[in-house]
Amino acid sequence: MSQPTAAGVPGAVPAEVPGPAVGTVPDTGTVRVPPGQKPRTGVWWRHALAVLALVWALFPVLFILSAALNPAGTLNSASPVPTAFSFDNFSDLFASQTFPFWSWFRNSLVVAGLGTVFQVFIGAAAAFAFSRLRWRGRRPGLMALLLSQMFPALLAFPALYLMFLKIGDVLPAIGLNTLWGLLLVYLGGAMGANVWLLKGYFDTIPKELDEAAKMDGASHARIFFTMTLRLVAPILATVGILAFVALWGEFLLASIFLLDQERRTLGVGLYSLNLADRNKYFGMFCAGALIASLPPVVVYLTLQKQLIGGLTQGSVK
Repeated sequence: MSQPTAAGVPGAVPAEVPGPAVGTVPDTGTVRVPPGQKPRTGVWWRHALAVLALVWALFPVLFILSAALNPAGTLNSASPVPTAFSFDNFSDLFASQTFPFWSWFRNSLVVAGLGTVFQVFIGAAAAFAFSRLRWRGRRPGLMALLLSQMFPALLAFPALYLMFLKIGDVLPAIGLNTLWGLLLVYLGGAMGANVWLLKGYFDTIPKELDEAAKMDGASHARIFFTMTLRLVAPILATVGILAFVALWGEFLLASIFLLDQERRTLGVGLYSLNLADRNKYFGMFCAGALIASLPPVVVYLTLQKQLIGGLTQGSVK
């Protein structure tokens, strides 16, 4: 007598579930794409957002370019789409005796170039001391640098103005209304965020290299100049780029310290065009703004690999 096969009966043998036939593909719930047709990924909105962001970023550039090439050269005649092309605004800006454009350009190069070199050196020396040396007050010093960045720089402007006004009476070369005085103020703020960024990269360098160099008789200065600076070249380039761009576009301190027309930096000088007559000199202003944007772009394109490497490798230890 055969055993019953009904479910729920003790000793029953479960019936076999019929499986897919041989040669067929089981249904997994995915939608099949016909041959020759691309699958729909559903990410079209990402591309739309990217295009929208690109248009949003390029619209000011297009407007400035159109106004610089507009022969009318006024704010009223400026439009996003250029209707005519001419280099009259550039020639008028270069030939102007009232607005010495090339003097402003040279002053900005001097301040931004020298300021970048000294800021990188001061920041690297401080980061080496905080990272490699052990001395009393090391941690409180790092915390003090971090806390000092929380206070707005505008609070120090009145004190800096009065200080350099008095210094100019004793040392006119570094007083108020001088490029060297402005450069000293910029160097006073060289430490801070740069030191933390540099220290994070310095910590990634094995300390065994320093110990091996000390066993060979190398001093701290020799280790710093001949070995460490070469190993941290990416972060030095990163800090250099950030410092150059910041100094090149700095406006507030430069507008306070530099009063004479010949001694102004590029940003302050171009702003004086708007103060004179915003409608009349708008084309010249846009032409100068286009030329002023070239040095930062060249620096970024030249050192972009070092910029990415320095920011990523120095972020973790």
